[in-house]
Amino acid sequence: MTDCCPTSGKPPRKYRCPVNGSEYASVASKTILHHINRTWERNLSGKAYYFCSDSDCDVVYFGQDDSVILKNELRTKIGAKETTPDRTVCYCFGVSYATALENKTIVEFVKDKTKQALCSCETSNPSGRCCLKDFPKQ
Repeated sequence: MTDCCPTSGKPPRKYRCPVNGSEYASVASKTILHHINRTWERNLSGKAYYFCSDSDCDVVYFGQDDSVILKNELRTKIGAKETTPDRTVCYCFGVSYATALENKTIVEFVKDKTKQALCSCETSNPSGRCCLKDFPKQ
């Protein structure tokens, strides 16, 4: 059976992880390329990928074709997948969760640099998004 309605050709902004079944937001191939080991062995072109932030799931990135990229296939530790105090919350400026808890001025520093477009969240953060939501609640 085929779809009766034409589509825009754009992949959906959210998609379900093939392992845990929850919906997650899309992530650019550019982001994945900055975190995956042996990038030259992966063909990411033309596929839509998504970032799974569930700390209980070994999948970090997954495609619409149900392909998966696991934590052990990355060169970066994924802060969203960790629960230790030393997990990274800001990849642009190298801030850990514990450091952010200890020094309340860091979040203001990161906000300021973000407003000045001096961050690189799209590639530095494995989610491809701004890290400010990952900081400990003050």
